[in-house]
Amino acid sequence: MKIAELRERVRIAREHEDSDRALRQWLEQKLPKLHRTIRIREDAATTLFNFVQAYIERVPDMLEAAQSVANHANMRPQLIPVLKVAEEFFLQPGEDPELDRGMLVLLDEAYLAHRLVEEVNDRYVAHGGESLIPMNNTRANLIVNDLLGEEYASRLDRAVDEAVAGLLPEGVFSSPAFLAYKEGIGEQDRHEVWRRWPNMAEELGLGLSWRDNL
Repeated sequence: MKIAELRERVRIAREHEDSDRALRQWLEQKLPKLHRTIRIREDAATTLFNFVQAYIERVPDMLEAAQSVANHANMRPQLIPVLKVAEEFFLQPGEDPELDRGMLVLLDEAYLAHRLVEEVNDRYVAHGGESLIPMNNTRANLIVNDLLGEEYASRLDRAVDEAVAGLLPEGVFSSPAFLAYKEGIGEQDRHEVWRRWPNMAEELGLGLSWRDNL
């Protein structure tokens, strides 16, 4: 996977001379329209700014960690093609002309990558396993969904659904490699895989609180 290329794209976007100002201005326009279930403790503009920055910047780490999980699960042939789709989402140009400067360029691509990993995880849990990826980014994704707007976010969600359905059919979860991983790896081993990467739920939740029914 092109992890170094992903990090370089984040670096270039972050260092764009207009990146911070453009993102802050965009978020200031979004703040009054946020869904009522999204609650931000204090200094809403700065908290949301930091949240979005972290959401984007963590994509390379998240995909690198997911790649490590695929290796440990002996499921590279099944999972790496799905992760490659997330990678390509992140490296391709955005579709929304409103998101055209600095880090804003990467927001919709970051949403696609986070949602794709979330879908992979959800499918594993639905087949009776503990989280394949010990990360809870559902609430973070809901906030970004609201920022992007229902119509545009729904289009992105459909792209995720199509990618996962095509590359991760139900049969994957009954394969000998997957069943052996499911039976053989313990909770401690599974979390050890992720020890060197940030805890996404805590990292992205810093300074934000959500109601349970979000």
